[in-house]
Amino acid sequence: MQKIILITGSTDGIGLETAKMLMAQGHHLLIHGRNPTKLAEVQKILSGLPGNGMVESYLSDLSHLADVEALAAAVMAKHKKLDVLINNAGVYKVPQVTTKDGLDIRFVVNTVAPYLLTQRLLPLFDTSGRVVNLSSAAQSPVDPNALVSPNADASDSSIYAQSKLALTMWSKDLAALLNNKGPAIIAVNPASFLGSKMVKEAYGVAGGDLRIGADILCRAALSDEFATASGKYFDNDSGRFTAPHPDALDSAKNKKLVAVIEKILAEKTQ
Repeated sequence: MQKIILITGSTDGIGLETAKMLMAQGHHLLIHGRNPTKLAEVQKILSGLPGNGMVESYLSDLSHLADVEALAAAVMAKHKKLDVLINNAGVYKVPQVTTKDGLDIRFVVNTVAPYLLTQRLLPLFDTSGRVVNLSSAAQSPVDPNALVSPNADASDSSIYAQSKLALTMWSKDLAALLNNKGPAIIAVNPASFLGSKMVKEAYGVAGGDLRIGADILCRAALSDEFATASGKYFDNDSGRFTAPHPDALDSAKNKKLVAVIEKILAEKTQ
């Protein structure tokens, strides 16, 4: 059965490979990017692939919260239902840390934007839907002051690890809140050191086959093994569901983290 699937950050890396796999399976893809030329090129590439899939493109800069709101509104204007949201877009090294909203772009793109997009699109999902959040094996305790800072003034690796734990924490919290009355919320580490642009820029290595990450994202989006996985964390380095960082297993800490995100949105999206 054809599914309607939105993939953020789908113009390169794991997002693009995932889009190619899903397109070949005949699904209706909503691809996203922030570069209009690149987005048009990728839409053309995907449209030329064999299979009966369909593709639409959405332009949005996820570092700007107003753009996230506009992306959600654009999707909702065209679709009454969404089957899968893959929050894949992420950043590591950036030339400009502070966003238009006066926040640290690394936390905004990796943590806050996917939270906001998910919340806005929840009305489009039924209980068979899935939200797949791209987490990481790199997870470290989140400093709330860094989350709200215009420049966390720390190493890229430290902020990246905090942002990915924060993503995993709100995934756990939202899954508990929905309690199987909405889409499954699943956090996935697609595998460490895959050959994305981010890995090449961050570590100067070619990295592994991107299709490893794309395959697990497709499985998380569609396969029966993830049908009852809401609130769980899948580690593709070990190939199994496992425990994330201990902070994500503490519901009180998760709620405090979400409260910080909600405060940011209340202040920045008026």
